[in-house]
Amino acid sequence: MKRFLLVLFLLAGCSTTHVMVGNARPPISPDQVRVYFTPPPKFEEIALIGSDSKGTFHISDQGKIDAVLQRMKEEAASLGANGIIIQGMGEKGAVTVGTSTAQFNGNTAIAEQFSVTRPGLIKTMSALAVWVQN
Repeated sequence: MKRFLLVLFLLAGCSTTHVMVGNARPPISPDQVRVYFTPPPKFEEIALIGSDSKGTFHISDQGKIDAVLQRMKEEAASLGANGIIIQGMGEKGAVTVGTSTAQFNGNTAIAEQFSVTRPGLIKTMSALAVWVQN
């Protein structure tokens, strides 16, 4: 759980990040990275990876998830990981529309603020990048 929260914290401003928890290996092709939802029998931990769909042009949820998975596979491959174990998925709001006005009357300031945030526009995901022994 602590690892998941750390990755979510790192996602605040970035599309894809990683935190090393093991040793990197030589980079491989992202096509060689397999996605696991349960840990494989024998593996070596390499890094915690977090990514989101920020900046993609996908409209559907599935398109956004596919984009996040591709980003995660690319990041894992750059670290030499041949697998990612999905640890969490979520979403966060992306659009805030607001107006504010301020009036100054002597020492008194009056401000009005109206904002609306729509959740679910950005898909997030965290995973453990691993080297799976065959």
